Amino acid sequence: MSIITLTSDFGNLDYRVAAVKGSILSLNETVNIVDITHDIQAFNLIQTSYIVRNAYKHFPKGSIHIISVDSFHHKSRKNIVFKADGSYFIAADNGILSLVFFDIKPEAIYEITLNNRFDDIVNFTSTDVFVPAAVHLANGGLPEVIGRKIDSIKQLMFPKPVYNESEKMIIGEVTYIDNFGNIISNINKDFFETLGKGYDNFTIKFRNLSLSKVFSSHTEVVSDWERETEYHGQSAAIFNDSQLLELTIYKGSKKNGAKSLFGLNVGENIYIEFF
Repeated sequence: MSIITLTSDFGNLDYRVAAVKGSILSLNETVNIVDITHDIQAFNLIQTSYIVRNAYKHFPKGSIHIISVDSFHHKSRKNIVFKADGSYFIAADNGILSLVFFDIKPEAIYEITLNNRFDDIVNFTSTDVFVPAAVHLANGGLPEVIGRKIDSIKQLMFPKPVYNESEKMIIGEVTYIDNFGNIISNINKDFFETLGKGYDNFTIKFRNLSLSKVFSSHTEVVSDWERETEYHGQSAAIFNDSQLLELTIYKGSKKNGAKSLFGLNVGENIYIEFF
């Protein structure tokens, strides 16, 4: 059974998500539709890239991923099928796929042409363009039938951490805040460990706070499981399952997690000083 996933900034109140699903099922009732999320902040491509990048890898190869974020139609912008890592991704050519695959080269890129004749009317890109393309692929169709091969897509720069050698300091930034209020940075474990060689200690600094240890998981914060409840609310830094530095409150939530207690927002700096 073919799998089509949906990611959007539509929310769940309006009709749009249901319209996309209904359109898919009208063309093929046997498709397995999976929601990744519809709670992306409006037009937020950085947030979208983090979620899609970390979700798609868990789906079978050959899955088709529709990304309906900043996807409103206009004639000057292409809509594309992007084949990478054994799967298909369908989105507007707005830079989102350059963020998801900043370190992976595509196997092929196609501009979707099935709805770009001069007399075609596109009222809703997701139902009028993305869905027919996705179902065509789900039915085993070739991308060449619905699009023309192109060489490149719009490129956006994913924010990267930098190293200030004179200060012996990594300068990163907050790129994502999850549902538990955890603060995810763009500092990955390999970058940290490579630059930290030769130093005995480090301090993670943000706002007027600091931490001096990085755990490998949330549960590693607890050193005595007989007294686990006493660790609730403890602040910590970890490398999460994406191997990115994360600031967390053990068993925190949106209301009392790292976001609310540390007061950090997306785009603010996090520093790691070696000594």
